[in-house]
Amino acid sequence: MMKYEPPLEKISVNIRETVVGHGEKALKIGGENTLPFHFFEGSLPNPPGLALEILDTEPENWAPSVLEPFEDVVSDPVKWAKKCVEVFGAEMLCLRLLSADPMGKNGSAEEAAEITKIVADAVDVPLIVWGTDMEEKDAQVLTQVARACSGKNLLLAPLVKGNYEEIAKAAMEHGHAIVAQASMDANLTKELNIALCKFFPPEKIVIDPTASALGYGLEYTFSIIEEIKQFGLADKDKMMQMPILCDFGGDCWRTKEAKENREQGILWEAITGITFILAGANLLILRHPEALKLIKEMVV
Repeated sequence: MMKYEPPLEKISVNIRETVVGHGEKALKIGGENTLPFHFFEGSLPNPPGLALEILDTEPENWAPSVLEPFEDVVSDPVKWAKKCVEVFGAEMLCLRLLSADPMGKNGSAEEAAEITKIVADAVDVPLIVWGTDMEEKDAQVLTQVARACSGKNLLLAPLVKGNYEEIAKAAMEHGHAIVAQASMDANLTKELNIALCKFFPPEKIVIDPTASALGYGLEYTFSIIEEIKQFGLADKDKMMQMPILCDFGGDCWRTKEAKENREQGILWEAITGITFILAGANLLILRHPEALKLIKEMVV
């Protein structure tokens, strides 16, 4: 009787491996040459990176259930960062520079860079630094952050079509990685990556296709992530072989379902996260520490 040999799809290329942070706590993401959890077909050298977000200013309009774990530290980003690492076991943080938002306090780029350096010096885990999502202001803020934190290998985000050149040049000069963001479009993602790779090292680029919450567009996000990953692995497209980031904690906790009760909110965020990992995401930005714990138990 013939022995059954299951058909295996062997892929000859890899997603690039990106390193964020420095020293012993530096985190590697990407590097795989197969689809998520397909250990039987290839190599998945690095588990998905899981970051907890903190703000540089006290949050407004957060659901009580997600504010509760941090209510004693939200007025101080350094204490907030340390609690995420020391109490909740975060291996990576995402600092959002809301104080610089032109639609809010409109703090200066210099002030945002100073806060970032204080936080980066206070913890030894890798740091994602997220700007204001306003093109012109982020060009000012993220270039200042790059200079102030030279050599710390931050992950600067987001770079978009309208501001990528200035920020990426500052990131390259000062030794940082970047997040290239193109909203929900694989072709625009490739277009931005091609422009960046003319002068920026591709192994220091992470893709952000933009994400959405369970029940609020998750299926479309899933298909875009899956498409990008297939272009990179199956089609061997070098401009689509960067690790993928998903930032969705805020979107999850704005849903009416998450606001209804604590347990449902945590599950809403955790299910969204694990779904994106199944699609091919390499790095998640989360808001609730219990969601971080649940996802870590499932994937590590």
